[in-house]
Formats: sequence, structure tokens, C-alpha cells
Amino acid sequence: MKRINIIKSILLTSTIVLGVSCTNLDEEVLDGVVVSNEAGGSINTGSLLTSAYEGLRGFETQGQMFALDEMSGDALVGPTRGGDWDDNATWRQIHVHTWAPDHNEVRNAWNALLSQVYNCNIVIENGSGSEVAQARFLRAFYYYNVIDLFGQVPYREAGSALTLDPKVWNRTEATEFVISELEAIIGSLPARSAGDASFANTDAAHFLLAKLYLNKAVFEAADAAGPYTFAAADMTKVVSHVDAINSALSVDYWDNFKPTNNTAPEILFSSKNVQGGAGGGIQFHWRMGMHYNQTPDGWNGFAIVAEYYNNFNPNDRRIKNSDPAIITTFGNNVGMQIGQMYKPGGTVALKDRNGNPLFYTSAITLITSGATLETAGIRMQKYIPDAANVGTPDNDFVFMRYSDALMMKAEAIARGGSGTNDVAKLATIVSRSGQVGVFPTTLEGIYKERGKELWLEGWRRNDMVRFGHFLEQRELKPYVSDKKYVLFPIPADALFNANLAQNPGY
Repeated sequence: MKRINIIKSILLTSTIVLGVSCTNLDEEVLDGVVVSNEAGGSINTGSLLTSAYEGLRGFETQGQMFALDEMSGDALVGPTRGGDWDDNATWRQIHVHTWAPDHNEVRNAWNALLSQVYNCNIVIENGSGSEVAQARFLRAFYYYNVIDLFGQVPYREAGSALTLDPKVWNRTEATEFVISELEAIIGSLPARSAGDASFANTDAAHFLLAKLYLNKAVFEAADAAGPYTFAAADMTKVVSHVDAINSALSVDYWDNFKPTNNTAPEILFSSKNVQGGAGGGIQFHWRMGMHYNQTPDGWNGFAIVAEYYNNFNPNDRRIKNSDPAIITTFGNNVGMQIGQMYKPGGTVALKDRNGNPLFYTSAITLITSGATLETAGIRMQKYIPDAANVGTPDNDFVFMRYSDALMMKAEAIARGGSGTNDVAKLATIVSRSGQVGVFPTTLEGIYKERGKELWLEGWRRNDMVRFGHFLEQRELKPYVSDKKYVLFPIPADALFNANLAQNPGY
């Protein structure tokens, strides 16, 4: 009998959902739905593969992996606004590094990632051909995020009983496994299709391998907090994988984030959305910060930290897209918003709900109240709102871009890798933002440029750790964090698995 458990409880998600194989098992079904092939039924691996792709939308929301990757860094903050947005200090704890093993978004991220590993495993065990190659790529991507965030990776050997605790790879073992998986399947993946990067493809595999080799020193360090020793051979691997990517930069930076961004040549891997249909969580990327009275309206929540905003030239096109069509439709620039906000057309000033000018200020505190409740903090829109359908938009969610790959290559060369930078392409990254100058070649310069190019794209924590800046004090966290916060804790409920041990310090 083949069984599929649709995991509902935290306990079962933490212990059962990790199975590599679920074939030929006769254990009691503890939770969920049984699909049996005894009466001619079969596991629909195509449907499960679709579910594994749709699981990528878990990265789109304001919580889970997005919150852990971005709010734990120096760019994004989720202040409590009077009686709103406190959520038991959920967002503040992430930003100031005071989370614990019972933190809800830590648990949600763990469960979301490993639930999709489970879907991939069923396809790998029961599917064939292209389905299996795609599932192995997706599993590698989900595992990469578990390695990065949590360090330990539960897994189940094929054919093992679901009643047994999953085994656990340490960070080094998991890293080597994912690298070997990607290297084994890269030749079986198709080339990236023009106009649709939402399927596993060779360019995406080269990108993920480059990301793994770039972070290998971090992932395999004796102490997760460093120091890190970047091997020249690993850095050269980064260069070779980036060189193998067949891509070009988009002429306009914002082509990568518009409702029809599936046509952007720069996007190497994305999560597909359908206008008016399966829109995923893209709307969070304009609603979570915007005011109730703006177009589109928002939830008046998250903000950009002023210290981070000040790294940009205020006219950097990456944070200020003021194209006439944008102003006509929405009233204000897309990107980061500061100052007076306007109605569509850009001439009629908006007011907050108390009748005061809706004027965003850079000043923000973790707990905000009084007259600035609705106006404190710089707001952000990483994606151009889909005016035709703001609730279920057409924008695909971007995971991998060629500009990131080029910057990874520049960093790898600066860390001792062999290769030659694509000077003209790196110059385009700077020039298309409206800035004057050349792309930096020093490590600190590359770090700063990555912060400008990739803001709120899910890579900030990863970059800050690798460059040694994650634990440092900053504007709203005026202290150096304990080194334990380089990794998130294993959720308390997951420790029912006796093979898991809590990460050091928690």
C-alpha cells in the first residue's frame, strides 16, 4: 500500500512529514488521507509536483521565510503601531534578535519548508523522468533554505517506517548532499523557457549551485558564527556555474517586478501567478506597508529602516520608479516611499484617518504611538501593483536573478576564485539604476551593492551572515547579538524527534 499523509498537526509535521519514501508501508494512518493502489488507485505524482511548485508561494507572504530572511536583517522592521501589529511581539522579536524556540514564524517556516520536501519525496519515489528531476531540484531548493536558516536537516531513508524518527544531517552533510543532488540532475533539466522561468531549469540549477558554493564556508564552519574560510576552489566553482548561465540583464530594473515580469530575461527562477486566479502572496509586497488610504490600499504595517534607506541615493531608480504611468495609476512612486503621499494622478494630497497629511517620515521606533502612528516609517513596494487585480495579481515571485549571479561571481573572484568579471554587465547594474560610477570590486563595496540591488528579495540575512555583519549593532538594535542568533532554533515541537538536538545557545 502507498500512503500519503496530509499533515495537519505541528507534532506530525515535525516528525512524519520528512519521509523520503512512503511506499510499501502498512503503518496506521495517524492523520490525513489514505491513497491506496490496492484497488487500482495510484499516487498522482503530477498533482503532488504541482503542489511542490505551489509551495514556493510560502516565500511570498509577510511571514515565514520572508520574515526570517528580511526582518532579521537591517532593512525591514515590523513596528507595533498602538494596538495594531503587535502580534505578541512576533515582528519585533525577529528584528532585534530575541526569538525563542516557540516563535510562531520560526515554527511556520520549518513546517512549510519540510512539508514541501515531503511532497517532493513522494514524487521522487513514485514518479519518473522529468517529474523526478524537477522534484529533486525543488527538494534541493527547500533543503538549501533549511540548511541556511536552521543548520540541521531531517531526512528519511527510502523505505523506512514512518513510525521511526527521521534521521538528521548536520550542516556539512546536508550541504554536500544538496550539491551532489544538483550536480547529478543538472543534465536532466530543460533549458529555461523564454517567458516562463517558473519551472526547474538548468540556469536555476547553476544559480543554486553557485549560491551553495559561495556559502559553503559558512555552512561548513566549525562555528556557525564564524570565522569563515572561503576556499579558492569553491569560489572558482561559483565562477564556473555563473558562467554557465545563459541569460541577459533586463533593460529596466522594474521589468523584473511588473505584472508581466514573466517576460523579463533576467529572471532565472520564479513562482508563477495567474491574474485573477492563483495570485499567491504577491499583494503582501505592496499591502504590508502602505496606508489604508493609498492606491492600492494597504495595512499600514512594516517599514524600511532609515539607516538602510540612507545607503541609497534618493533618486536611485531601484527605490524610486516615478514613471508617468505609475503616478497616473497610483499617485506615488513605486519602490520606497517617503514624504507626502498623493491620490492617483499625483496632485491631490492624501490625509491619514485623523485628517492629518499622510506624510511618511524616516523616523521609526519599535513601538509607535500618538500623532505619528500612521505616518512613521518609510514604506516599500518591491513589486509594481497589478492595477487590474490587486488581490490576485499576475506578478511572478522572483527567486533568482541574473544580476545576483553576476554579483556572486564578483564576490567569488574577490574571495580568491579564478575568473574574469563581466565588467560591462556589472556596469549595467549600476547604470540602469540611474547612478554614475563603476561596480565596486572590493568585498565591502560588493556587499553594499548587493543590499541596493536585492532589497527585500530574501537574501539580506544570508548576505549579512556571510559578510560578518549580521550580529552587529544597528539603528533599532543597539547591541551586538549573541552568536546563537546566526541560526534559528529548532522549533520546540520538532524536538519530539530524538535525533534532533537544539541549536547551541537556545
